[in-house]
Amino acid sequence: MTTLTDPPKESFRLSMLLNDSRYRSITIQIVALIGFLTLIGWLLNNTAQNLADLGKEPSFRFLTQPAGYDINQMLIEYTNQDSNLRAAFVGLLNTLIVAIMGCIAATVVGVIVGVLRLSNNWILARLMTVYVEIFRNVPVLLWIVFTMAILIETLPAPRDFRGDTPEASMLLGDTVALTNRGFYIPEPLFSRSLGDVSLFGQSPLRFDVSLDLIAIMATLLAGVLLAGLFAKRADRIQAATGVRPRTWHWRFGVIVLPTAALLAGLGLHFGYPELRGFNFQGGTYMRNSLIALWLALSLYTAAFVAEIVRAGILAISKGQTEAAAALGLRPRRIMSLVVLPQALRVIVPPLISQYLNLTKNSSLAIAVGYMDITGTLMGITLNQTGRELETVLMTMLIYLVISLVISGAMNVYNNSVKLQER
Repeated sequence: MTTLTDPPKESFRLSMLLNDSRYRSITIQIVALIGFLTLIGWLLNNTAQNLADLGKEPSFRFLTQPAGYDINQMLIEYTNQDSNLRAAFVGLLNTLIVAIMGCIAATVVGVIVGVLRLSNNWILARLMTVYVEIFRNVPVLLWIVFTMAILIETLPAPRDFRGDTPEASMLLGDTVALTNRGFYIPEPLFSRSLGDVSLFGQSPLRFDVSLDLIAIMATLLAGVLLAGLFAKRADRIQAATGVRPRTWHWRFGVIVLPTAALLAGLGLHFGYPELRGFNFQGGTYMRNSLIALWLALSLYTAAFVAEIVRAGILAISKGQTEAAAALGLRPRRIMSLVVLPQALRVIVPPLISQYLNLTKNSSLAIAVGYMDITGTLMGITLNQTGRELETVLMTMLIYLVISLVISGAMNVYNNSVKLQER
């Protein structure tokens, strides 16, 4: 009778790190990692040694020094006697406002253009094609400068609004003034304000947050969540009975009515711009550089978003549209209920890249004099302090963090709309 036994295990030898396929890939990866870290260490050491020889050891003490320059567009209080860190923070907020406004506008315009490119109306579809081809084939820097030139050359100067027979007039019942210096729009004010809360104390990153804004945003968020519950209830009823109940009025009500009641309770009113002296005073002022940058980035990015939307819609089988039409759904309802929800799984991943591109392209703001993080920290601060390495590294880190936050948020949304396997 023969007894089967396991063969004796071979003892480990150093030669197996290269000769044995079980260890070879790990060995190569470890060697490559050590080589990469060695190269990085050599570069850092060489850079530090060269800076020390020049008497410019890495230091961030310059951030506490007075900035000594003004910033033309501010969301928070700032004077030229504030620190360089405060100036960089103001520039960062300016970058964020352009990125947020640009992503919203590019999404809205891009979705509309992408859908219209598939329209059965030949003229409308061709016009959208011309828009896409023109904008995406011209560098965005040229669009920024071109938009700025249009605003300066075509819009009236503040002096044109003066006199008994002015050459220009305000819009919307004398509440909005569009000038070559910028746009002046009504400013929301509250007669029964809840006040402000100061964050970060007296540090350079200090800023005041309006409790009124927090209350309004919280009310809107609660309304949107409640409206979502109504929509999910309608989905369950439709799945069970085949008939979708009408819930738009309930969803509209839970969003609008509580918000309107809160605004009335806070005593909402508006401060309007008025021509005083050589310029307008009052209201909210948006510089022409901000408007030009926002419009150019939005329209440029929207051309790419439109192609992404068109590709996502075309990725959905035509049978889906035909089946929905056979059930009696109107074209608008087919697009909003059948096609776009499925197309989102194709649209969202490349859309993330376009949001990141728009955010990074906002660094071209210096071309029109808009003071973002590049114009403040890596512009004037760098020139005044001579701290090239520190300012460039800080700016790179800031853009990296912004990009990772956008990417992370969109990936969470992408995971929520992707197909769930059972």
